[in-house]
Amino acid sequence: MSLRIYNTLSRDVEDFSPLLPGHVRMYVCGMTVYDLCHLGHARAMVAFDVVQRWLKVSGLNVTYVRNVTDIDDKIIKRAVENGETIRSLTDRMVDALHQDADALGIERPTHEPRATDFVPQMLSLIGTLEKKGLAYQAQGGSDQGDVNYAVRKFDGYGKLSGKSLDELRAGERVEVLDGKDDPLDFVLWKSAKPSEPDDAKWDSPYGPGRPGWHIECSAMACELLGESFDIHGGGADLQFPHHENEIAQSEGAFGKPLAGTWMHNGFVRVDNEKMSKSLGNFFTIREILAKYDAETVRFFIIRAHYRSPLNYSDAHLDDARNSLKRLYTALDLVSPAVVAIDWANAFAARFKAAMDEDFGTPEAVAVLFDLAGEVNKTRSAELAGLLKSLGGCLGLLQSAPGSYLQAGAGLDDASIQQLIAQRADAKKAKNFAEADRIRDDLLGQGIVLKDSPTGTTWEVQS
Repeated sequence: MSLRIYNTLSRDVEDFSPLLPGHVRMYVCGMTVYDLCHLGHARAMVAFDVVQRWLKVSGLNVTYVRNVTDIDDKIIKRAVENGETIRSLTDRMVDALHQDADALGIERPTHEPRATDFVPQMLSLIGTLEKKGLAYQAQGGSDQGDVNYAVRKFDGYGKLSGKSLDELRAGERVEVLDGKDDPLDFVLWKSAKPSEPDDAKWDSPYGPGRPGWHIECSAMACELLGESFDIHGGGADLQFPHHENEIAQSEGAFGKPLAGTWMHNGFVRVDNEKMSKSLGNFFTIREILAKYDAETVRFFIIRAHYRSPLNYSDAHLDDARNSLKRLYTALDLVSPAVVAIDWANAFAARFKAAMDEDFGTPEAVAVLFDLAGEVNKTRSAELAGLLKSLGGCLGLLQSAPGSYLQAGAGLDDASIQQLIAQRADAKKAKNFAEADRIRDDLLGQGIVLKDSPTGTTWEVQS
């Protein structure tokens, strides 16, 4: 079975074939680095990390670009509030982004361009659009000096989001024109304001200013991947207007499709409400990792399909932790052999079929649980090795099983081992009351003892 991906542009699952045989070029919109990454960012990063991992497992070379937006209104405002330079703020936030992503097992992209390093390419693209009659300089209003995109002059605007120009126009008001020829038009170059710091301004043929948000991704994607590439991804909230505007800019300039496949991951909800700061249910990755280990968070994200809504709650994270422990328990029971994945194996074939159908991680995870059950029954080191290898395709099950199962204990391992030894001595002396007391005391602290013919092990209580 060949790989099939849901294409937002066609609204259908399509057979996937890269433009260059054997080589996938993928661009994913990254973070605007004025603050710490939140759960929505984690969802997007993990989703497309799984995508690029599976493309590689499928034998394809992957050039993966995930950009950093390091200049925009929020960044400027935060830097001024902090009394620091824009670069100081964004460097600090990029470092924090990397720490969070590394903790979640997210592989670094091939390229991580920063918008501020591609301003010349943005100005060149704006110049091309201006020559083609798709861009114009604003006249009058508070935004005089801006360069705007003439939306109505681009045939097909709205094809990604499914929004017609009439529908879009109905939601606008004439008084919001402010230098635009049409309320639907959007800014490509923002003229500098006297109140803005000097490090938020670049020289241009239009005067000092800075790029609009949408032009940044068009310029970086085309510079690093070409005028047409295979996959463009991001969160569902970017479908309109950001990705719609990218299409208008890039295809308006070059006259060819920007991306063959458009992928969008679903929204994050918290206890069935949309995550937002105003509702007080907004969580950074660091806040979540202070309560739950990183692999549990990754597993929680992966076991839902990337296009479906993801509902966050402590109960769901607790369930994810307990579920992942079941897989690690199988690997703790049987030391896994080092095996290459035999895709003809029934478990591996089911796993592959699930992933080849629009990266079906819920079905793939179900295969892992079926395989873990077989490991528990057969005590097969080869099947345990297959379980670990298939888990690795998703960035899971690569920790030492004992370490994962014991994570979160209030006592350290040395203290617990000392109590296990004292309990063993009590049992040898037939002092079963004392042995039971030690076991019950540990259970009261969340430590479960497991006796076997080879000795006693422990794990954190589910």
